[in-house]
Amino acid sequence: MQLIAFKTSQILVHMVISFTLTMTFTGSMAVGGLAAVLEPICNVTLMPLHDRLWEWVRHRQGAHTAFPAH
Repeated sequence: MQLIAFKTSQILVHMVISFTLTMTFTGSMAVGGLAAVLEPICNVTLMPLHDRLWEWVRHRQGAHTAFPAH
């Protein structure tokens, strides 16, 4: 249960930061809202690809030790 609360708060912080920065730079609440929704979706989609890429890099270099967990 604590992990769910942690991940939910993490997503909300990302969304608030994304919305605030985008709205500040563009002056548009609509664009800020769009960025706030797209940012977590991109993270969920791209982070596994990022992790797989680095796993491949480590494998190619012969280093089989795991990176610290995020």
